[in-house]
Amino acid sequence: MASWSAENAIKAYLRTLKMGKREEEDQGLDVAEFISAMAAGNNARLMVVACAGAVDSTTLALVAAAHQAGGRVICILPGLDQLRLSKQALGHDASRVEFVVGEAQYLLSTDYLEADFVLIDCHLGNHEDIFRAMLAGRKRNGSIVVGYNAFSGGSWQCSGMRVQLLPIGGGLLVSRISASDKVKNGNSECGKSNWVVKLDKCTGEEHVFRVRSPHGNS
Repeated sequence: MASWSAENAIKAYLRTLKMGKREEEDQGLDVAEFISAMAAGNNARLMVVACAGAVDSTTLALVAAAHQAGGRVICILPGLDQLRLSKQALGHDASRVEFVVGEAQYLLSTDYLEADFVLIDCHLGNHEDIFRAMLAGRKRNGSIVVGYNAFSGGSWQCSGMRVQLLPIGGGLLVSRISASDKVKNGNSECGKSNWVVKLDKCTGEEHVFRVRSPHGNS
């Protein structure tokens, strides 16, 4: 994955904001904007999202990022009903997404090992297994893996990876894969830091800060 591009991140953020003006999403645009900026800023070229149901604002976020970074968007759906609803929900933007119907864990660990930005809906019943299997098989160093709806996904094991939980929207789990990362049979190694959200009373904007814990403290 190429180096960080602030220009791509800003333009994708603004594009997602514009696209979101015609959408009413429970997920919340703050999540979509953050995901779009992260994907485009990292110049992701192959982006894959595994959805539990029909698409939501996170898929639109990847569409905006792909437009800015010149990438592709693959959307994995569990069934044909979700495919039909997703195409209806996206309208003309559906032509910018490559839809695949199938089992997310299998597809992510076989067909899309070269993906450099992956989203996993934590509403999927086996989201932990999907996350673990995919991280274990990543081929591309620097790949970013994100779990969204993390707060509603039940208990979470970090699967031996350096995973950060961001309190944005329904919760985001973020991990960047490097050559030194290994899955260790269920031993959790979460990052030793806390994320704090502060609301600007004047603008209504949320600001996220990372506060590192002292060595040896949780």
